[in-house]
Amino acid sequence: MTTPSRQQIVRVKNSGMISCNGSPPKDDKEEELARSALAMFRAKEEEIERRKMEVREKVQAQMGKVEEATKRLADIREELEALTDPMRKDISMIRKKIDVVNKELKPLGQSCQKKEKEYREAVEAFNEKNKEKGQLVAKLMELVSESERLRLKKLEDLSKNIKVLQ
Repeated sequence: MTTPSRQQIVRVKNSGMISCNGSPPKDDKEEELARSALAMFRAKEEEIERRKMEVREKVQAQMGKVEEATKRLADIREELEALTDPMRKDISMIRKKIDVVNKELKPLGQSCQKKEKEYREAVEAFNEKNKEKGQLVAKLMELVSESERLRLKKLEDLSKNIKVLQ
């Protein structure tokens, strides 16, 4: 297929505009060119879409083949390893048990870290509250001392007033 020239596309656009205005196209040749250009465009779009689907199908087919080949290679590797080591089954069983224990250890380790963090936070909060308590006790002692001093002063003043009255 040949691609439409820029001049043909302009003619297609122009002939479409003329048709939209309600006046008939200048001649049948221009209308035929417009139809032909539109048909060529549609055909190219269909061809592109068809090729795209073909490529997609080929990629999917290749992916399936790769997956199958990977599975076969894994099976072959297991068979080769089993052939070279007669204790392979025992080793494999112990490795699986180790994997299970590792999976069990992971949440336990996370739980331990979480509890350690909570403990540190609790100790920090305890220390802060203890410090606050110490400050409040010091302030209380200061206020009590000030209150006692003021009361003693008031008592002294009252005592002086009583002596003056006597």
